Amino acid sequence: MEFDWLDVPFDLHAISPKEIEESFEDPFSFRLLPEFTQDPGDTRYFNLGKSLGDRGIFSVFWSDGKKYRVILARDMTPEEALFYDRKNSDLNV
Repeated sequence: MEFDWLDVPFDLHAISPKEIEESFEDPFSFRLLPEFTQDPGDTRYFNLGKSLGDRGIFSVFWSDGKKYRVILARDMTPEEALFYDRKNSDLNV
């Protein structure tokens, strides 16, 4: 998995690229359905995952199939963390 970190539109000091990449590599992460767009090249996806330090991260990204371009990354909200936990507990039943 290769990421493009050039000129990202958010602060990489708030959440490091390493933490974001770890959240994508989380075996329990979720890549959610893309938002609707007319142009498939503009399709954005959502990722909910945790870093190795157990930091819940919500990301919006697009991919050309080779590289990932993260457009937004932030800490999960309490609702997103609950969704992540519930989905993962459903998988273990």
